[in-house]
Amino acid sequence: MFYYRKRLIYPVHVEGPDPILVKELREDYERELISCIQYLNHRAYISNRFVRELLGLIAAEELGHMEIISVAINKLGGAPPIFENHQRGINNIDQTLDASSVLKINIEAEDRASQRYLQHLELTSDPHMKRLNKFLSNREEVHKRLLQKAQMLIREIGSPEEFNELIYDYKISLQILE
Repeated sequence: MFYYRKRLIYPVHVEGPDPILVKELREDYERELISCIQYLNHRAYISNRFVRELLGLIAAEELGHMEIISVAINKLGGAPPIFENHQRGINNIDQTLDASSVLKINIEAEDRASQRYLQHLELTSDPHMKRLNKFLSNREEVHKRLLQKAQMLIREIGSPEEFNELIYDYKISLQILE
C-alpha cells in the first residue's frame, strides 16, 4: 500500500535561518500527521473502493508533506518537531462514518491547510520557502478538488468509470512532481 523512496516529492532549499517560519512549520508538521491519521481512519469506513483508494493516496502524500516540512525545519535552523499538542491533535481526529460527511470534513481541512500555506508567504522573504509554501498550498488544492469531485459522485451515484477517473486524475496531478 505505501512505499518509501529517498527522493523528496519537492526539493527543499533555504537562504538561511528563519525562526518565525520554523515555528509555523512545526505546527504544520503536526497538522499533516493528524491529517494523515484522519484520512486513514476515514478510509477504513468508506465502502466505495475508489474513494477509499483516493483517501489512501492522499494520506500517503500527507506523509510526504511531513517529510518536506521536517527537512525545511532542519535547514531553517529549527529543532526536530516534537508533538507538544499531540493530545489536542488526536482529539481533533474526526470519527464520522458517513461518506458524504467524511468528504465534507476533509474538503474543509484541505482548504484550511491551503490557506495556511499561503499565509506563510507573508512570513518570509526567502524565495525558496515561498515556492515551497506555494507548492504545498497547490497540492492541498488538488486534494480539495478531488475530494469535491468524489463528494459529487457519491451524491449523484456516479458510475465506476467516473469514480475511476478520480484515481486517474490524482495520478496525473503527480506527473508534475516527477
